[in-house]
Amino acid sequence: MDSAIKNDSPAVLARGLCKSFQHPTLGTTLAVDHIDLCVPRGICFGLLGSNGAGKTTTLRMLLGLMPPTSGTLELLGLPMPAAECQVRAKLGIVPQADNLDPDLSVEQNLRVYASFFGVARHGLDTRIDQLLRFAHLTDRRAHRVESLSGGMKRRLTLARALINAPELLVLDEPTTGLDPQARHILWSRLEELKAQGTTLLLTTHYMDEAERLCDELVVMDHGRVLDQGSPQALIARHVEPWVIEIRFAAHLETHFAPLSALGKLERHGSSLFLYTHERKLALPQIERLAAVQPTPPVLLQRPAGLEDVFLRLTGRDLREDA
Repeated sequence: MDSAIKNDSPAVLARGLCKSFQHPTLGTTLAVDHIDLCVPRGICFGLLGSNGAGKTTTLRMLLGLMPPTSGTLELLGLPMPAAECQVRAKLGIVPQADNLDPDLSVEQNLRVYASFFGVARHGLDTRIDQLLRFAHLTDRRAHRVESLSGGMKRRLTLARALINAPELLVLDEPTTGLDPQARHILWSRLEELKAQGTTLLLTTHYMDEAERLCDELVVMDHGRVLDQGSPQALIARHVEPWVIEIRFAAHLETHFAPLSALGKLERHGSSLFLYTHERKLALPQIERLAAVQPTPPVLLQRPAGLEDVFLRLTGRDLREDA
């Protein structure tokens, strides 16, 4: 396959990808169930799903850490796992948990990682300088990793993943545990990378993160892809445009039942949620129904978002880690 074909091929192409496991008492478990993925180059593509949905298993197959049971897989125009070594040279990986060397300095972490990829010494100093500026860590280059804040460690992990100038950057829940300021800084760095043409493959539990960063995404559950599209397309396809929450009113579900004529009324926890196209008609009616209560419930309204899509497709039951 020549370089022109490789450059025109998707960053990720999976057809009928499956992964099953044998359990001594439970028998065969299908963790990934005949999924198809086509990720164009130069976009941010998201994998969303609850615990046990198959995201991690899918990522492990994409990264060559686990062979598929069946199906075909290509990364950057190369077959996996046959071309695993060639593909890994073109990948950057930001794992869910930081695995930096705490005994080394910021700069030493980058130099050691560069040696793993055989990055030429000529130009390495310039590359490290660029990455430290990119990560806002220039003034910390001589500091040991253990002295860094959580946000600094995540930025260093991102910089380290870029040492080999990867074509595809895989990010496994990259902002978990970060404060809002650190999350926004990391988001801006990822948006810069995408603007430069780097393909991003993202898993996250933060729906606002997926809605902001992803050009396209899939929602997975029980090893299957439930739907795929841009965040805006998924929202338009699966939920009504407005959500009105009636807080602390779950026990009044019968009282508010007439609202069902204006949309979809759902009870979750202590609240009722009305998903509706008729916000201007619904609000006065909700206020009239609420006014006759001894303690009127709190009303909140907002546009529907990706989290509503996710919960509509996968349900609201608690999922334990799998």
